[in-house]
Amino acid sequence: LSDSIGGSFSASSHRCHHKQKHCLPISQCGALSISPLLFHPHTKGSQIIMDTTQKAVKRQASFCNAITFSNRPIVIYEQVRLKITKKQCCWSGALRLGFTSKDPSRINPDTLPKYACPDLVSQSGFWAKALPEEFANEGNIIAFWVDKKGRVFYRVNDSAAMLFFSGVRTAEPLWALIDVYGLTRGVQLLDSEIIPPDCLRPRSFTAIRRPSLRRETEDTRLSVSLCDLNLQEETFHVTATTCPIPQNSLNSQHSHLLPSQLESDLRFHHLRGPHVKILDDQTVARLEHAREERTLVFTNRPLRINETIFVKINKSNAVRTGTLSYGVTSCDPSTLRPSDLPYNPESLVDRKEFWAICRVVVPLQSGDILGFMVNSDGELHLSHNGAGTGMQVCVDCSQPLWMFFVLHGAVTQIRLLGSTILADRLGLSTPSSPTSTPNSPTVLCSGVSDPILSTCGSGPLCSSISGTAPNSPISLPESPISPSVSGPWGDECTICYENMVDTVIYSCGHMCLCYSCGLKLKKMANACCPICRRAIKDIIKTYRST
Repeated sequence: LSDSIGGSFSASSHRCHHKQKHCLPISQCGALSISPLLFHPHTKGSQIIMDTTQKAVKRQASFCNAITFSNRPIVIYEQVRLKITKKQCCWSGALRLGFTSKDPSRINPDTLPKYACPDLVSQSGFWAKALPEEFANEGNIIAFWVDKKGRVFYRVNDSAAMLFFSGVRTAEPLWALIDVYGLTRGVQLLDSEIIPPDCLRPRSFTAIRRPSLRRETEDTRLSVSLCDLNLQEETFHVTATTCPIPQNSLNSQHSHLLPSQLESDLRFHHLRGPHVKILDDQTVARLEHAREERTLVFTNRPLRINETIFVKINKSNAVRTGTLSYGVTSCDPSTLRPSDLPYNPESLVDRKEFWAICRVVVPLQSGDILGFMVNSDGELHLSHNGAGTGMQVCVDCSQPLWMFFVLHGAVTQIRLLGSTILADRLGLSTPSSPTSTPNSPTVLCSGVSDPILSTCGSGPLCSSISGTAPNSPISLPESPISPSVSGPWGDECTICYENMVDTVIYSCGHMCLCYSCGLKLKKMANACCPICRRAIKDIIKTYRST
């Protein structure tokens, strides 16, 4: 005996013996005396977990294998209502919705494919399409239904109804098909409603807030307001399009690059440059100005030690030059104003707080995943698509550090995927590993005129990456150019690289200078520690016991 999609039943498969039903007739406006709409208890994807009420489901892992069905046929004009209860931002694509004329009780769950689109919809008797990602936010209520002409409509919360797709055969019983895919991690079935056409009061298409309706230029999804349709026009027909799913292969690649569990509390801070826009529950930053003038964005909280932050390049433009800049700062973004954010982000190092800024040197493309981690030694490590690129810069991790990004060049949109404490998941090297050799970060000059005090002179820390902190008070990184490191601090002054370190800076406590350089630095206007950028109140000469 074969099931409805060509697979064979196992001995333990649930079978339901009943006669075929036709779609129930439409009653007058209001409720119809039918059984509650639930999820089918047995026919579901391998990653689906269902509660005892059969009203809520959740995908336990991965991004697919989460197809579900209703427990009974739906009625023409019956609105299947779903509440999105869980969102996971590390994937592409979102909920897939539709109908099937195949009785789920006659489908062997083991034969269900990974994806509703395009796997199921390529078979006879299945119709589905992807919900636009911008509507797939937690708390949103999605309603979808089919009319007597086989057209499927949907609405989000109290928005106007929109045409989803058409071509559904309504002469046969239809069950709801719901694929908890990608960004959508959990949904809950609400009470369904039956609203015949004469009870529909569609609003204008502009009733939906404009930001939620923004479409990218390459988006081929079809959404038409009911107000633009003549519901009495018998000759109306829209050709059903297959669901374009480039996300399946993309998500398959990402599933090998990301941990199975990501913390989702990380967001972009509300403070941002005026030429960048924050979208999708503050997880997406998009360039909004062609001149790339002021595009800084910050994390909404400080980083945790050994926490890896995953960032996806959502969109890139190959015809533009330049790449993504990133860094860390001890400055709480809540204390800044948009006017404080400069046109040139490298000028931030002239502020009194600690700022370190770098650039991703490898070419970036849409879909690339970057990982950033600051370990307990103050080493900031970077990974690109699972490959560790080593330590980029040393920072002062003795104080809270917020991460920031600057969109420019080819990178026009990024997404915060989440974070995890598993630092070695993407091959992020530990301090003892061979790949932890620093990429020779430089120290940006801060208006120092004395050549002996200029930290941009020749030395092991001079290269193409800018920052205000060349090293950490905990660990000076080894470098092939500067091998003379012994004990917890280097022996050489980090300014002149000639004299021994013998001076403590008060009040931050960093020990990185010789007494001669310390005296000269203290006399300068707005003197600050070269590591943490705190104001220098005094310098204290120390003596080591022999």
